[in-house]
Amino acid sequence: MTTDLQDFSHKRFNILTGEWVLVSPHRAKRPWQGQNEKAATEKRPSHDASCYLCAGNKRITGDVNPDYQDVFVFNNDFGALQSDSKVFEVNDNLLQAQSEQGICKVICFSPDHSKSLADMDANDIQKVVAIWQQEYKSLGENEFINYVQIFENKGAVMGCSNPHPHGQIWSQSTLPNEVVKKDSQQQTYYSKNNKSLLGDYLQQEIDKKERIIYENDNFVVLVPFWAIWPFETMIVPKESQSTILKMSDVQTLDFAKAVSAITKAYDKLFECSFPYSSGIHQAPTNGEDNSHWHWHMSFYPPLLRSATVKKFMVGYEMFGTPQRDITAEIAANRLRDLIE
Repeated sequence: MTTDLQDFSHKRFNILTGEWVLVSPHRAKRPWQGQNEKAATEKRPSHDASCYLCAGNKRITGDVNPDYQDVFVFNNDFGALQSDSKVFEVNDNLLQAQSEQGICKVICFSPDHSKSLADMDANDIQKVVAIWQQEYKSLGENEFINYVQIFENKGAVMGCSNPHPHGQIWSQSTLPNEVVKKDSQQQTYYSKNNKSLLGDYLQQEIDKKERIIYENDNFVVLVPFWAIWPFETMIVPKESQSTILKMSDVQTLDFAKAVSAITKAYDKLFECSFPYSSGIHQAPTNGEDNSHWHWHMSFYPPLLRSATVKKFMVGYEMFGTPQRDITAEIAANRLRDLIE
């Protein structure tokens, strides 16, 4: 990679959203006198009697969790979307609103309260992947559901209200903003080239080997060229697949191995339980031809320099354009060195 990208301020283009990120590598050495977060180093028990997600415990609603042994899924007790929401529309000149229906679920990855995905082996993570597939399929079969968003918020710094290893699924009647952008970018490229946008990008990354941090037979983990967050990564299947349902059993295990590799590397980076938000973007469930989609999983971790220094999206980033100091290549090198 040209040294210009490592020495001088520049912009990088995100092919999936059509947006730019400002990169300022010369700022990476600036002194930090700002806020320091509390490092997530506390040891947790394998079962917490006060946890609403542990096996056998009572939730705030009064429902009792089963004595689950692997993965447990239930309807979110405080879901942001309602399946029985009244259908309505407001169109009052510049004042516009539409009703939004949906179903929200919680997925407990493990009955062990002390664990995270980084502490689970690939075979156990594969069981989580199987539930992701199952829920994507069953939720998407609802006539009023047109998109299924699978995600995880890990760590208090990411707003996670319960440390038990878990993620969420929000399914809804319309496409979220980020998905609309990615749908448009991929459709435009596919219509012009009859090929996957991410597939062609991935091949370029494999050829260059500058931002790849892990690879197996079916998946690549890399720091995207346009990454915004300091140690942002993306897991991409080598085969162009529109949804996670397209994976074979062998591929689901390789996907689980990729998730295991990057989450373990994150925990080693600053010797802490590394916080992040992760999510899977894949084809809508709207019944349309979505062959232009190439599904992928992104990790957006906030930590910048240590376990206690967080990257904030404020000021220019709120009013102008997202900005980062450490380059994607430097981040990739640091993470690659931590992969077993």
